[in-house]
Formats: sequence, structure tokens, C-alpha cells
Amino acid sequence: MRKVRETLRLTDAGRSQREVAASLAIATGTVAGYLQRAREAGLTWERAEAMTDEAVEAALFRYLGHNEPAARAVIDFAHLHRELSRTGVTLQLLWEEYHAAATGCGESRLPYRYSQFCELYGAWRSKLSPTMRQVHRAGEKAFLDYSGKKPHIVDPQTGEEHEVELFVMVLGASNYTFAEATLTQKIVDFVGSTIRGLEYFGASPEVLVPDQLRSAVRGPDRYDPLLNETYLDFARHYELAVIPARPRKPRDKAKVEAAVLLAQRWIVARLRNSKFFSLSELNEAIAELLEDLNARPFKRLEGCRRSAFESIDLPAMRPLPALRYELRERRKVGVNIDYHVEFDFRHYSVSHTLIGQQVEVRATASIVEIFRNNERIASHPRSYGRRGTPVTCDAHRPLQHEHRTWPPERMIEWASTFGPAVATVVERTLAQYVHPDQGHRACLGLLRVAQKHGAERMDAACALALTASISRAPHRKYIEAILRQGLDREQRSPAATRAAPLEHDNVRGGEYYDRKEIVH
Repeated sequence: MRKVRETLRLTDAGRSQREVAASLAIATGTVAGYLQRAREAGLTWERAEAMTDEAVEAALFRYLGHNEPAARAVIDFAHLHRELSRTGVTLQLLWEEYHAAATGCGESRLPYRYSQFCELYGAWRSKLSPTMRQVHRAGEKAFLDYSGKKPHIVDPQTGEEHEVELFVMVLGASNYTFAEATLTQKIVDFVGSTIRGLEYFGASPEVLVPDQLRSAVRGPDRYDPLLNETYLDFARHYELAVIPARPRKPRDKAKVEAAVLLAQRWIVARLRNSKFFSLSELNEAIAELLEDLNARPFKRLEGCRRSAFESIDLPAMRPLPALRYELRERRKVGVNIDYHVEFDFRHYSVSHTLIGQQVEVRATASIVEIFRNNERIASHPRSYGRRGTPVTCDAHRPLQHEHRTWPPERMIEWASTFGPAVATVVERTLAQYVHPDQGHRACLGLLRVAQKHGAERMDAACALALTASISRAPHRKYIEAILRQGLDREQRSPAATRAAPLEHDNVRGGEYYDRKEIVH
């Protein structure tokens, strides 16, 4: 329409048809044709100047009944869109229904053929969800994802190939990319890869945008996803905000989707004919190709990913904290009847007053911390002993269990509070066992008897028992018999210093031997 308008304008300005044709680089016959159509339509430059191109075209080139397409049956696109969401419904089926309805109603309008039917529906659907162009601020966001196409490592013993995961992390503004292989997508590997990605950048962005995988989000939701507590703890350490992409909305993280595709072509495809027998070998090869990828010149922009990162993202990013984040595994457990909680098949003690209650275990590679209501109640060095190994703090034991860790000196000191004879019995009791712990129960039984009868009687009974057992420790039951018969009281009375005469038919007594004459 530009040349039609110019033809009308130049002719109105007094230019000849030959001059107009030379100016617009068209034939004089074409100029004559445009002017003939304008005269027939009664269209002048004054009117055409205020009209749109569509109106000018309709006035000059459209003839009713000649070059207009035949009327077509109307397509209900909204109905098509709703029906396609139902199971088993296809465009082919919907077109057949549309064609049958259009031809069977007796209307003069013809239905569209299948190809144009699909083309028109596709054009209508594309307007439903227009794509928003995202503007990425320097140092603001880093996008994370795993590749669907995975590299392999080979078992050196069996020769079997195993798929491993390819983690990709990319910065929004500069497209600076980090990638590495991990065995799984579990929380340990996911957090570890994110940490190594931040260290590769040498700085920290403001926001992380992961997919809603289980290692990052334990409660997936379109509007309010619930973050995994371990991942949230990691984000707090680096002062990061985590904004997961919406489920089934890859455009929320289009940057990393493109970076994953690039990593598949630039890394996975290049390594397809290589064999790696360990994860470290594979990551060394990935690191070399990653340097080439970040140094590869842009096609339409100046520089490369590395230069863009150094000039755009890096100055706007925050420095990393002085201490690297140490991964904490979290688990909610109950306190067992032995006032221990189980973690990683080892047992760690808490106060015996918490038996039966729920607590949270937070464990790093070196320490196990136990929290209740977000308050730390116990801390232990992490044990890597055999399964079932207990790690117990003496302060967590109830009083009746504390004796199990008492040294012999403490047991003897406790016994001395009842008297020196009691301490001597305890000392001899402990000494007669190969290991002092074997005598703890015997000593505790003896001290319980002392608590029942009192220190004075117990000390006297032990003193009497020691006179009868010179080399060995007297048994608890023997001391209990002395107390039960009251012999300890006789031992303490003044009359007990002289033995009472024993009267019996078979006992003669001292008087018999004092006689001067002995009858044989």
C-alpha cells in the first residue's frame, strides 16, 4: 500500500505518470492501473491520506462477489479448547464433528479443511498465553535444574554403565554457567552442588530459582510452596531467598532450561564416546568443557559469558560467608525408653525427663545436635562406630543409673559415709572381681541395706562380719543375717565383751577341768 499511496500523493502534486514510475521504481502501466482504480472508486489523495491501508485496499482492489473468499462455517475455538482437555479427544475427532455439523445443517457456508482448521486453532491458542520477556537484573537471580539427558560412568569391576545426574546452575544477567555430575538428586547432592556452584562464581546472588524437586521443596504448591528445612537452613547461611518455579511452568526458569540444553550439546554430546570409571574423572572432563563453554564468544553480542559475568553480575553480587555451609541432616524422632534417640543407626542421649517426647535431630559430618521447640537440648560428637553404638552423656542419666559409670573410688567414698567398716567391705567386694563394674550391683545392694538399717547398725554389722571373714569380703546376705538377728547390737553393748556361758548336756564347762582329782 505504500506505493499506491505515493502514486496518489505524487499525482496530486502534479507529477507525470512517467516521473511517478521512475520515483517508485515501478512500471508506468502499474501507475496507470492504480490511477484508473482510484478514479473508479472516487478516491483522491485527500481522502486516502486519512484512511488506513486496509481501507485503501478495500476501496481499490476488493470487488464483492469476485475476489472475496467463500463464506466458511464459524469455528467455536473456546469449545475446541475445552474438549481437548478431555481424555482421548484429538483435533482430528473435533474436526470431523465440526465438518459433519457444518455440512449437515443445510447452510451455504462451507467448512474449513483439516489443515486450515488446525492452523486457525493454533493461532487462536497462541494468544491465550503470551510469553513475557523477563528482564534480569545484575547479580539478582541464579537458576538451577537437572538435565534430562544424563552422562554415564562405568563400573570398573563389572563394566556396567550407570547413569548419573547433571546439575546446571546459571546466572540470569550474564548466562555464566556452572555444571557438574552427581550420583543422585537427593538433598546431600543437591545442596552440595549448589554450594560448589556459588564457590565457582566466587560470590552469592540474591535469589535462587530451583525447580520444585523434593530436595528443595517438601510441600509443592503453585502459590505457596513449603521449602525443605535443610535447604532453607542452607539459604539462611548464605542469606539467599529461594523462589521455586511454578510446577509445569518451565518459562519461570527459561534461563536454566536453555543452559541445560546448551550443556547437553556442549558437554554431554562431546563426552558420548568417552568412558569414565569414577565421578571425579567425569567432573574433571566436565570442568574443562565448562571453561570452553563460558569462554565461547556470543553470536550477536560482544564478549562471552565469562566477560559478561565479570563486568555485569560479579560487581553486583555479595561475597560468600567466611565459613562454608556444613550440610545438616534433619529428622524428627521420638525419645526411646532408654532416653536415647536413633540417628543413622547410632544412639544419642538426651535428658531422661524427655522420654516419649518428639525432638528434632540436626546432624552434620562432625556433630549431632538435638532440638526441642527450636531449643537445643543436647549436642554430641557424631559417631561413626559400628551400628548400635551409644553416645551417652552422664548428666542425662537418672540417679538410679548413674552408678554404671562410677569409678571404684566414688563407690568407696559413698560407702564411707556409712562408716569405715562399710567402706572396707565395699573395697574388698570390688577387689575380688576382674573388672570393677562387675561388683557395682553387689555394692549397691549392700548400700541399700545400709540405707534401710542406718549407718550405725550397718557399720557395726560390717565390723562383725569382717572379724569372721579375714581374707575375703563378707557377703551381703551374711551381713543381713547379722542385722536381722540383732547381733550388731550385742556387739555394741558392754556385756557383749564377755561371752555368756553355754548350757548344754554335752558341754562340761571350765569348772570340770578346775578339779584337782580327775576321775578317769
